Amino acid sequence: MSWRTLLGPIQDPQRRLSLLYGLISYGLPTLLGATGIVVLVLWSRATPPTGTPKARVPSPESLKGSATAPAVPGQAFSGGNPTTPAPGPPPGRPGMPAGPGFGSGPGMPGAPGMGMGPGGGLGPPGVMGGPGGPPGAAATTSGGGGPVPSLPGSWPRFRGPDLDNVFKEAVSLARAWPSGGPRKLWTVKLGEGYAGAAIAKSRVYVLDYDQTAKADTLRCFALADGRELWHTAYPVDVRRNHGMSRTVPTVSGNYVVTIGPKCHVMCCDATTGRMLWKIDMVQQWGTTVPQWYAGQCPLVQGNQVILAPGGQALMAAVDIATGKTIWETPNPRGWKMTHASIIPATIGGKKLYIWPASLGVVGVSTTGKLLWESTDWKVSTATVPSAVPIGDGRIFLCGGYNAGAIMFRLRAQGEGFTSEVLYRLKSSVFGSDQHTPILYRGYLYGVLPGGIPLEKQLACLSLDGQVQWTSGPTHRFGLGPYIMAGGLMYLINDQGLMTLAQVSPEGFKALATAKVLAGPDAWGPIAMAGTRLVCRDLTTMVCLDVGGR
Repeated sequence: MSWRTLLGPIQDPQRRLSLLYGLISYGLPTLLGATGIVVLVLWSRATPPTGTPKARVPSPESLKGSATAPAVPGQAFSGGNPTTPAPGPPPGRPGMPAGPGFGSGPGMPGAPGMGMGPGGGLGPPGVMGGPGGPPGAAATTSGGGGPVPSLPGSWPRFRGPDLDNVFKEAVSLARAWPSGGPRKLWTVKLGEGYAGAAIAKSRVYVLDYDQTAKADTLRCFALADGRELWHTAYPVDVRRNHGMSRTVPTVSGNYVVTIGPKCHVMCCDATTGRMLWKIDMVQQWGTTVPQWYAGQCPLVQGNQVILAPGGQALMAAVDIATGKTIWETPNPRGWKMTHASIIPATIGGKKLYIWPASLGVVGVSTTGKLLWESTDWKVSTATVPSAVPIGDGRIFLCGGYNAGAIMFRLRAQGEGFTSEVLYRLKSSVFGSDQHTPILYRGYLYGVLPGGIPLEKQLACLSLDGQVQWTSGPTHRFGLGPYIMAGGLMYLINDQGLMTLAQVSPEGFKALATAKVLAGPDAWGPIAMAGTRLVCRDLTTMVCLDVGGR
């Protein structure tokens, strides 16, 4: 039928023209819109792709994450094949601008944890894995143990075996170094970050970030020669903001537990790397990812992993074997996760878990009951250093961003505790931007914050709040780590220059210095086992022989 036939009954040319214009203006768009709706309906009924996303394991050629070990030659391997180099994350880009360190970069909530657990059942909400089934498909394990030369020593978690950052093994340590510094045993390339190492059973564990695969990656190396034995990864998108990785794993028995930048908690078999379970704290407890990602390191006490999620639970304990929740501490104030870690302390015969939250500091019992809280301590921008138990009910806390320092004394009262503030110190006297001070033989040793006349110098503080000395303007250490070993301190500055110093309440004496890392941002915590010291900068981890001859 033609347009002329359709319009034939209408004799008035003007009316014909008006009707034709209306059909073109309104009828044609209506027809096109209806066609579009039909197409959308048909598309929406199409079958979606099946399967669960997997963490992509990059090829060895693309990653080139091998170790160089001039002291103890060894062939890296993966999947039981001694001729295949184990894959690892690629090096990141050097030259990052300085910024807040161990815990750095704004973060977004992570994706919900999901998948099947060992044996068949789904894990609890937010948990990947549970009793009985194959590991969740969202995690990939590569390789399997292999022969590992046995070496003495252990540094199984953040701040060492006793959580005090004091190396206590009875070994001989060199008090002077050759011109090239302590002997470098091996070197490994890492993704960008500040995640420190844990050492146990002659293995080195690091929670790295694989920028190619976009995955948090737990990597296990042989302490003897730096061979990568295996790695276990799960997918998560972490954007660069002063690096990605932050935390130190905790090794307990045959378990290794990690907390990723976006607040994912993972537990693996420490020998094989098989993932046992995984929790997304954002999903399970409504955790707010800290401004510069999670810097909290997991605390393991017996069969419990103690966490401080914030959100719906101020603190929580989960079973190390299954990831199932044992107890939770209510959080009526809505305090949020900080970059600080939980530290246990025994006061008045009761064990407490001390943790500086976003708007105060708390003490929680071993069953999850809140026994003490105070709003006398909070840091305006970022709480990074952890609490230091002093003894006699005293708890020392310090921070950066003009927070200074504070000393509490707790006393038992009924089922809980009361506290008094023994003293406060201005940031110009004592504080710390990043690392937690060391209590050693009745004195505190820590690097002062930036922005003050004595900035970045090591200081010795008496327990009544009096500065005994500072290291002087020629010995500044920035945001770098430090560790105590029998009256000796190893301190690393931002650019990887390590200083060996003899310290006591009487003074500071530099014994040797050496450039052990290329830098920048040599901020990750130090680990020591036997006479081996493991440290890192933004993209490289090295193992040094610091033993005496």
